[in-house]
Amino acid sequence: MATTLVDLPEAELPKAQTPEHHTTVEQPWRPRINPWIIAMTVTLATFMEVLDSSIANVALPHIAGGLGATQDEATWVLTAYLVANAIILPAGAYMTTFIGRKRFYMICVALFGISSALCGFAPSLPILIFCRILQGVGGGGLAPSEQAILADTFPPEKRGQAFAMYGLAVVCAPAIGPTLGGYITDNFDWRWIFFLNVPICLISLFLTSRIVEDPPYVKKQVALSQKGGIKLDFLGFGLLGLTFGSLEFILDKGQEDDWFSSHLITFFTVAMVVAFIAMIWWELKQLREGHRPILNLTLFKRRNFAISFLLMFVLGFSLYGTTILIPQFVQTLLGYTAELAGLVLSPAGLMMMCMMPVVGILSGKVDPRKLIGYGFVMLTLSLVTMHTLNLGVSYGYLVFLRCFQASGLAFLFIPINTIAYIGVKQSENNDVSGLTNLARNIGGSVGTAFVATMLTRRSAAHETNMVRNLTSGNQAFMDRVAKLKGMFGGHTGGNPMTGAGSHTAQAYLYNELHRQSGMLAYLDIIQYMAIFCACMLPLLFFIPRPPKHASASAGH
Repeated sequence: MATTLVDLPEAELPKAQTPEHHTTVEQPWRPRINPWIIAMTVTLATFMEVLDSSIANVALPHIAGGLGATQDEATWVLTAYLVANAIILPAGAYMTTFIGRKRFYMICVALFGISSALCGFAPSLPILIFCRILQGVGGGGLAPSEQAILADTFPPEKRGQAFAMYGLAVVCAPAIGPTLGGYITDNFDWRWIFFLNVPICLISLFLTSRIVEDPPYVKKQVALSQKGGIKLDFLGFGLLGLTFGSLEFILDKGQEDDWFSSHLITFFTVAMVVAFIAMIWWELKQLREGHRPILNLTLFKRRNFAISFLLMFVLGFSLYGTTILIPQFVQTLLGYTAELAGLVLSPAGLMMMCMMPVVGILSGKVDPRKLIGYGFVMLTLSLVTMHTLNLGVSYGYLVFLRCFQASGLAFLFIPINTIAYIGVKQSENNDVSGLTNLARNIGGSVGTAFVATMLTRRSAAHETNMVRNLTSGNQAFMDRVAKLKGMFGGHTGGNPMTGAGSHTAQAYLYNELHRQSGMLAYLDIIQYMAIFCACMLPLLFFIPRPPKHASASAGH
């Protein structure tokens, strides 16, 4: 592996740590404060940030009405946040090298809190969108920083339990967000969605400044990187921003603009591909020249990390895809309110909160590949069971299906993260956390775009197929119209397609046709997702057998 600035030369290591006989002797660092107090401190801000990525969804109509904008214009409130978030996620490890992880984390918390307050006070939509960009930049650095802090704070054998707490934040928050957002907007004002973050940010800043500390290797990285002044890779940042910013824009606006029928979507697709190729070339060039790359692509040489990256993408795809699919299904086809739709998801959040500690304990005792296998089997079975949905489904059955699915998701997040860190040098912990969070973020965006696109297209396909039977040549259709016409006050004699009540009867049938075509589209999406998740199971056989209590330290 090429030497980078994050790896200290042997001459600069203390005598006790100089490699002898090809063995690295490194005293394990442990924080002064109880690790669980540190874990609770950093999870606070991360939970708030992930919650914010979904809480604003249900408030869009209120935001549009309050700021005099259309519903389509208000969706930029979500797009701006996601684009900024995706850009900063992989760059967080790079910034940590120059300013230190604790300082970077606190800057992100402060920026997130200030921008949240500005979002709440925004007098117009353009100002709100600008503030959401700042909020996305601040929020993007929180999750990977927390994950890296936990990886360093806890020994490898307890890392799974630490990731359980982190998993509560990034897995449960999207499920709670719509419910909380619906309650706030229905009972208070949409601006309180943003004001809610401010006191939590202040508490997080205070606790972080008193409790969290950088390990010695991070301090050495900062000292070495600052020699001769801080020299940032502006070209790398530009290519990174253009690649992931364009990707998020395409995924968020693609269905709305009919994908490649739009010149704007086509332009950003070309820009993304060109920027991505240029970014890979530039990052590899930086590595060859011994500079600190923004993206540590050498991690993908390890099979366990490369497969973990893909599995985390699928986890984000499944989690966010179904989190969008279920509320949309119950609201559009079953007539649920936004708050009631959120209550369909909330019990699953409680299920994951109960399961995460159990999985955390098991991850230190059971082969993580077996846990991942169990998780994907349960997730696939839950999606197969969801294929029994119909237009007369009860609230209790919907809650059961979502909890069934959550029982599988809980077994994925922790062991996937555990495998990603195996064999990784301590100095690369930040890179691992940034890339795995990027995979989950992009997976969630792809899942959301997939659900929106397939729902529109499969509904249209089913409707086109079914409408062929609604003709005067179909006796069953004519009999049904005649019966409905009588129910709506028309005369049943003569031509059922004419006279009083005929238009009402036909409108009723078309509405039922629309609902049934939508129902079939949802079943198609569930079927595709089940197949997609089942296809991940063979990948587990390609993951190397993890050593017991595998360390992420150098030398493994």
